[in-house]
Amino acid sequence: MRLNEIVFNDAKPVEGYGPGFFRIGGQVIQGPVITAPSGTRRWGGLDDIAALEELAAHSDVIFIGTGAEIAHLPADLRQTLEAAGVGIEAMASPAAARTYNVLLSEGRRIALAMLPI
Repeated sequence: MRLNEIVFNDAKPVEGYGPGFFRIGGQVIQGPVITAPSGTRRWGGLDDIAALEELAAHSDVIFIGTGAEIAHLPADLRQTLEAAGVGIEAMASPAAARTYNVLLSEGRRIALAMLPI
């Protein structure tokens, strides 16, 4: 089996998560989080649309982790981000973290916002 080392350049991958926290690029963050090649920070959750709008200018897709289970996004959130011209994909936070890491390793213009499990 051939193994390839993954290089993330300037971005930081999601390294782990657990009840109420995420570990991204060696940093543990409690509660909801946003991460993108531009940096990682706490997030106000699904009501914090402005933080996601800021990512839209630098991202083709924003993955939104909805916690332990997949859930529908609020209509106003979806409409605002679609109007900004960014793709959005809602999925459970563990799946969102894995998908983000894979596409990040490919050098894609993506961002991730997650609610904790």
